[in-house]
Amino acid sequence: MHTTSEAITHGIRVKVRARYSSEHSNPAQPMWFFLYTITLENESNETVQLLHRHWEITDANGNVEHVRGPGVVGEQPVLRPGQSFEYTSGCPLPTPFGFMKGEYRMVSETTGETFEVDIAGFPLRFGDQTLN
Repeated sequence: MHTTSEAITHGIRVKVRARYSSEHSNPAQPMWFFLYTITLENESNETVQLLHRHWEITDANGNVEHVRGPGVVGEQPVLRPGQSFEYTSGCPLPTPFGFMKGEYRMVSETTGETFEVDIAGFPLRFGDQTLN
């Protein structure tokens, strides 16, 4: 089962597909692992670069972790108008369900201005359990 989200900010569309990964999980520890695939699409008329990411990850107990860092999967991709970039990463949780949302900091190569692009929230869930 996949969960999805989608947002568009400043002409940058961010699509997310997330799923539970049984092969990377060990509920006895307890540790549930989720994979998410992000597709960024540049629908603006400017060339932009992804500089930084910020994730807010909430587990089923309400514990919140903030993850920040440069780029994504070791890259700071440049997207010309009409281009897209896709990557897959993962998130371990100590509970069988949770929630993620976040943002990317981008820069316009045309103006040099930085701006934030939303990553709409999406559930991480094992089985039928969900976090509202």
